[in-house]
Amino acid sequence: MAAANSRLSEDQLLCSICLDLFTDPVTISCGHNFCPRSRSSEQQVSKPGEVLCDVCTGTKLKALKSCLDCLASYCETHLEPHLTASRLKRHQLIDPVEDLEDRMCTKHDKPLELFCKTDQTCVCVLCSVLDHRTHEFVPLKEEYEEKKAELGKTEADIQQMIHKRHLKIDEIKRSVDLSKEDADREIAEGVQVFTALKESVERGQAELMDTIKEKQETREKQAQAFIKELEQEISELKKRSSEVERLSRSEDHLHLLQRVQSLNINEPPPKDWTEVTFSPKSYEGTVVRAVAQLEETLSEEMKQLLSEAELKRVQQYAADVTLDPDTAHPELILSDDGKQVHHGDVKKKLPDNPERFSKYISVLAKQSFSSGRFYFEVQVKGTTDWFLGVARKSISRKEYITLRPGEGYWSICLRNRNEYKALAGPPVRLSLKSPPEKVGVFVDYEEGLVSFCDVDSAALIYSFTDCSFTEKLFPYFTPCNNYGGKNSAPLIISPVTK
Repeated sequence: MAAANSRLSEDQLLCSICLDLFTDPVTISCGHNFCPRSRSSEQQVSKPGEVLCDVCTGTKLKALKSCLDCLASYCETHLEPHLTASRLKRHQLIDPVEDLEDRMCTKHDKPLELFCKTDQTCVCVLCSVLDHRTHEFVPLKEEYEEKKAELGKTEADIQQMIHKRHLKIDEIKRSVDLSKEDADREIAEGVQVFTALKESVERGQAELMDTIKEKQETREKQAQAFIKELEQEISELKKRSSEVERLSRSEDHLHLLQRVQSLNINEPPPKDWTEVTFSPKSYEGTVVRAVAQLEETLSEEMKQLLSEAELKRVQQYAADVTLDPDTAHPELILSDDGKQVHHGDVKKKLPDNPERFSKYISVLAKQSFSSGRFYFEVQVKGTTDWFLGVARKSISRKEYITLRPGEGYWSICLRNRNEYKALAGPPVRLSLKSPPEKVGVFVDYEEGLVSFCDVDSAALIYSFTDCSFTEKLFPYFTPCNNYGGKNSAPLIISPVTK
């Protein structure tokens, strides 16, 4: 019995790692005792954030594994018993973690190895047969892989959302920049318009003052002339009065009669001033008339200035438009650069592809537009007949139809040199002050707007509004027949001068 007690005491004094007597032993949470000696020089010293060995004293080494049975983490040296001792080999080792106690079932003190899909919680083996026996279970690793995949997808979705929001930020910034450009442009145009109107008002004011002053000066000159004439007559009358007074005192009968006869006393005066009126000049209504005239002038100037400002605004959306030879009617002749087209009388042999016009002497541009705004200018100088505008992609190109918005055309035309029309539902006759030499075409796809203007005068010709665009739009040109050379001038896509 004493020998047994002696051996028991001796076993208790042996380290389970080195199997020697304990030297400065350390007790860990599972109750095992170990010596602190280790091969520190051969192992990796832990870095901040890494799991530390629970057995090391002094310099802590990096843990290689954590034991769910011992609830401790071990470096390479202190892990050795779990790899060699038969009673420790049965312990469950995992990659090193800090929260070992959180990985144990608080009720049964067993490792959490299963996942209860019913309760969506981690459980131990005893939980699965006691508290959760009717539930659905999967291995913890299987649920981990599934959740990891879900998290990976969630992370990808989050990154995609982040990317979209970055794009939205860029879009908003671009919008702000464009808005600032528009604001600066509007301010500049506003200053130009109001400066011009102010100058016009100042000119009107100066003209009014000059007119009133001129009339007043004329009136004063007229008055001075009357006064001078009256003063001359007064001087003559005073002389005659003096002579009459002198004669009236004379007692020489013969002399008095002779002088009276020479004075012509009874002769009528040179002018009857009683019929002459010189009332004060009235300027009543002058200001009213001047303001009315100024208002009319300002109205015309304002229309012109606003038209010029609007033209400059739409010209910023200028597009580089070229003609598409694959759509051109066989009788049309296109320039090499795709900027000019006219009728050539002779019908060329060309492939009758689906895009080519067969009936109308027309051609489309290569460029198409399905959003935003675009603008182009066409020189029509010297022509007698033409059609110009935009057309949707699905227009009929192989038959005669009525050119109108319902058929996919938004255009205006010139016929017989001076008949201008907008090809709306029923055609609209256009009354223009002067024949345009260059026509500008502006389209706002989202607003459903197609506008035509005289570029040189900046005057609006016609606008199609409230249009509903659902397809690509192509610039559309018809130079018409040349009528024996009378309409030989080409339609020319001109560079936009902003």
